[in-house]
Amino acid sequence: MLPWQTKPVRFVINTHYHGDHTGGNLPFSATSTIIAQDNVRKRLESGGVGGNGSSIHSEHKPAPKAALPIITFEHDVTVHLNGEDIRALHFPSGHTDGDSIIFFPKSNVVHMGDDFVRYGFPFIDVDSGGSVQGMIDAIQKVIPQLPPDVKVIPGHGELANMDDVRAFLKMLQDTTAVVQGQLKAGKTLAQMKQDKILAGWHKWSGDFINEDAFIETLYNSLTGTKGEFIKHN
Repeated sequence: MLPWQTKPVRFVINTHYHGDHTGGNLPFSATSTIIAQDNVRKRLESGGVGGNGSSIHSEHKPAPKAALPIITFEHDVTVHLNGEDIRALHFPSGHTDGDSIIFFPKSNVVHMGDDFVRYGFPFIDVDSGGSVQGMIDAIQKVIPQLPPDVKVIPGHGELANMDDVRAFLKMLQDTTAVVQGQLKAGKTLAQMKQDKILAGWHKWSGDFINEDAFIETLYNSLTGTKGEFIKHN
């Protein structure tokens, strides 16, 4: 057993509000200080609806009071612990409106939360303030702040490096450009899906977010459409 595994967890930082990233708040709350961006606490406290604005839809119940972060921040916060200056930096309107990316400079590690994932096309919670534009902007701002040999922890998937992050960013940029072009040409969402405009990125298609779901996500991000739980044939 490693030394850190024998010691209590003193701080928990939520990268965003989704249950798969905050579900540990309640059991940790008795002994740990939970930290998150302001919007994470607001969404956990109120509950609400999440989704990509179309076929992906979920309802979130209000979290128990003990599971709420007790320290919140608007832009950034730094935890000085074990000789490490751990910085959580808010990037608005990416995966959600409460995203934080966590930097561990001494250890040469960054935790990207769900602004970078390795399961393929990402889930962008448009209904919770997320957008592809914000996700692209976050990654573009983070890359120059990181050394080339940094270890990248994704929100889901195996440990990554900067080449993986750049490939993910290029996919976001290229697919966004395709949908923007289709919008300028007057194409509807249904036509884009029928024409299979993301067929060139099929390797990114997964069981969770397939090509059609990602077309919806990009369309809703770029047009400002959200909260319409409708399935398109």
